[in-house]
Amino acid sequence: MGFKKDFVWGAATSSYQIEGAYNEDGRGMSIWDVYSHEPVKVFGNHTGDTACEHYHRFKEDVALMKKIGIKAYRFSVSWSRIIPDGTGAVNEKGIAFYSELINELKENNIEPYITLFHWDLPYELHKRGGWMNPDSVKWFADYAALVVARFSDRVTNFITFNEPQCFIGLGYYKAEHAPGLRHPVRDVFEMSHNVLKAHGAAVIAMRKSARQNIKIGYAPTGTAAIPVSESAEDIAAARKLMFECPALENWTWNVSWWSDPVVLGHYPEEGLRKYKDYLPEITEEDMRLINQPIDFYGQNIYQGVYVKAGENGEPEVVEHTAGYAKTAIQWPVTPECLRWGPQFLYERYRLPIYITENGMSAHDVISLDGNVHDPNRIDFLARHLEQLEKAADGGTDVAGYFQWSLMDNYEWACGYSERFGLIYVDYETQQRIIKDSGYWYKTWIENHS
Repeated sequence: MGFKKDFVWGAATSSYQIEGAYNEDGRGMSIWDVYSHEPVKVFGNHTGDTACEHYHRFKEDVALMKKIGIKAYRFSVSWSRIIPDGTGAVNEKGIAFYSELINELKENNIEPYITLFHWDLPYELHKRGGWMNPDSVKWFADYAALVVARFSDRVTNFITFNEPQCFIGLGYYKAEHAPGLRHPVRDVFEMSHNVLKAHGAAVIAMRKSARQNIKIGYAPTGTAAIPVSESAEDIAAARKLMFECPALENWTWNVSWWSDPVVLGHYPEEGLRKYKDYLPEITEEDMRLINQPIDFYGQNIYQGVYVKAGENGEPEVVEHTAGYAKTAIQWPVTPECLRWGPQFLYERYRLPIYITENGMSAHDVISLDGNVHDPNRIDFLARHLEQLEKAADGGTDVAGYFQWSLMDNYEWACGYSERFGLIYVDYETQQRIIKDSGYWYKTWIENHS
């Protein structure tokens, strides 16, 4: 059976990680601009000031996308590039940049997928309380409506949020990402609830401002649970673990808390019990707002944990064997995550599933022959995509796959120390080199389209 005929083969990036031009053409500051300029926050004190200079080199980058043969490009819009203060006056130069990028993509038969928020909150909104401020629901909805009003004549696919688990959990709970704060757990639940309300309000606003029929999705993340065998008991244990609500100290790393309200219209009962002492007021009106119909469900999946049925069928995590395979960033290589993750998500949410990010950091170098040979990434992709095909064969409605990342870029707190791209970027010269994996992906796409 394999992948559907209209399966979407793409690659992904985000605005702060590639654009650079952080203080050009009227762009406002984001929390990442401020955070990355603080000493000792980011590896090597690296900033996204220049990044990959995509703002000035987007035509070159689109030409490379075409050379690789990708059919779709998922990118995010910098909120502060088009609304410098987060609300109020629109920066037409910022609008013009994304408009030109979209036109370039369309001219090269590459379908744009716009992510509205990939972590770079305008700093002026942060100063007004950010996601703690209940007005953040309207701020985001107004911003989303603007993006759709300006671009939906040419763009039909939009994603509200990328990985709220990370931008809330790492930014406001663990203090590892911008803005680098440790809020009380009560505050973090308040923020998460506001983010989910902002998603729902944005969906309503986007549909009202759309210039044609659009498709709206959502792209959280999570570690997939992988049964150690095909037994019904192990599969049930893995499914249970994947949607369990973790202990309070790690609660933000949670699939069901961030997705059940969006798709099913309620928070998971287990979470309501576990976290009850820290929750804000949650009204029926809130839940109706959050639970707006969406067209597809995205999930960023990089790894999984192996699970078996223990005593009374309860899930038990099976530790990785000694010397297990790891990527350069030390994440385990677990290809089956792209079989079982999408399957469990589809069983629960019954929406077309996009893998909105998947890929690996590798120790890439320019070899003596001037090329970048990355056989480990080719092996990683081959293994993972074979497992994704198994999910499709098993009846999971897998609609698309976006490789992370199109190009090496600014990897948040890791700065430029990790390379995830299909395209190598020399940050001193801004030279781009398509890696062997980029050419491999081109052949894979040709063979599966």
